[in-house]
Amino acid sequence: MGSKDHSFDLVSEVDMQEADNAVQQVKKELAQRFDFKGSQSSVDLDKAEKKITIKTENDFRLKTLVDMLQTKCVKRGVSLKSLKYEDVETGMVGGSVKQVITIQSGIPSDKAKEINKSLKEAKLKVQTQIQGEQVRIQSPKIDDLQAAIAFLKGQNFEIDLQFVNFR
Repeated sequence: MGSKDHSFDLVSEVDMQEADNAVQQVKKELAQRFDFKGSQSSVDLDKAEKKITIKTENDFRLKTLVDMLQTKCVKRGVSLKSLKYEDVETGMVGGSVKQVITIQSGIPSDKAKEINKSLKEAKLKVQTQIQGEQVRIQSPKIDDLQAAIAFLKGQNFEIDLQFVNFR
């Protein structure tokens, strides 16, 4: 990187404290809702694993709890693109269902490669460098970086992206 180059980092980060706050709000609402009185429903966040587990009696209640979680996440600034839903597990004791939702943080290498490829195909005058779970984008011209940001904002890589460390 030349001394005159400008750059920014493309990241996908989730504020785990806000994700935890969203889960706590769902738990609070769950305890207060009349339609869930006597229900065997639970919503738990494993911060280390970055997984939210929802357990309840049936698909209808599961959908309601997922909707509640999504609403709280949006209000807390946790992007719904960062939530990856695993298949619903059925056939549990008493016919109950379970859904595990992984909080995707960091840019997976396949997505980083896809981002690189799309920037090259767009013929933008920028260089990209994959650094772990983020992508550094650099160029001698700030205008080219701004064009890259505008381009990336218009794409859907199915993950939440943020632009940081602009210099």
